[in-house]
Amino acid sequence: MTHKRYSDAKLKKILNIDTETLKRFKQIQQDTISEAAEMIKRKRKKIRVLGISGSARDVYDTAQEDSNSEALLVHCLEHCKRIGVKTELIKLRECHIEHCKACYSTVNTHCHFSCTCYPKDTPQSDDMTDILYDKIIGADAIIFATPINNFNISTLMKTFIDRGISLDGSLPPANLKVPKDKALNIKHMKFIELTANNTIPGSGMHRRFLGKVAGIIVTGHEAGAALAISNLFMTLNHYGMLFPPFSNVYAMSSICNPTYKDKQIIIDDCYKEEVRFLAENVITAIQIARKCIPADWKYDYATN
Repeated sequence: MTHKRYSDAKLKKILNIDTETLKRFKQIQQDTISEAAEMIKRKRKKIRVLGISGSARDVYDTAQEDSNSEALLVHCLEHCKRIGVKTELIKLRECHIEHCKACYSTVNTHCHFSCTCYPKDTPQSDDMTDILYDKIIGADAIIFATPINNFNISTLMKTFIDRGISLDGSLPPANLKVPKDKALNIKHMKFIELTANNTIPGSGMHRRFLGKVAGIIVTGHEAGAALAISNLFMTLNHYGMLFPPFSNVYAMSSICNPTYKDKQIIIDDCYKEEVRFLAENVITAIQIARKCIPADWKYDYATN
């Protein structure tokens, strides 16, 4: 919806703020409009697919065995390469990612981009803030691979997904020196609710996953595949990601078999063919999605 236009005097009165604060709110809005415009006009010559492995298993660590889900992800990315796509594999176990502090639940504008709980390029930052946000923004598609841990996605993948909230609508802080000024951030959110215009991308909450294509690979010994996939699908779809047909693969063993036999069952030609199909479907979806601009996908800019 297109929101009513308010005078500066009216906004200051409604929000109970001074001229400098209103100026800061407007500057953030203008900067985000510019960011959205850059996202709209960005034309990459080569498709970029990012693979995210959420497995903790490593042949050089205590498991003494490579990850099954990661092996299928690697095969999927190799097929993408053969098609002519640029790929990159991120192993979350090799990254330092701190937990989300749930600022978003206080008020939308209490959560910032880039994350101010772990400010970029400071002693408090982590790999999510310093490295991974930029890699996500630069990708056309992301393929997520996770084992089933206790009927759900891995802890590593869950932490990564939770920290992705900073890309899902968040804005720069209104107070650079005190980013977690709760009272000010509530006023900033009210400013967005009053001024965001759905005909102007970036005028409100700015979703940076919007229009990117997703794929999912899940492996496990027994039950839990549907729960793990559903967990990822629900979150990523609400982040604004696109899912082509047949964009998930679940490779399962059986409780009737001992776990040491899982690898020969899961890393099988049948499942390798499935992840090759997944790769091709993801790339087809990227080619279709590139005919749109992110602003073609509708949501209410005034809220998240």
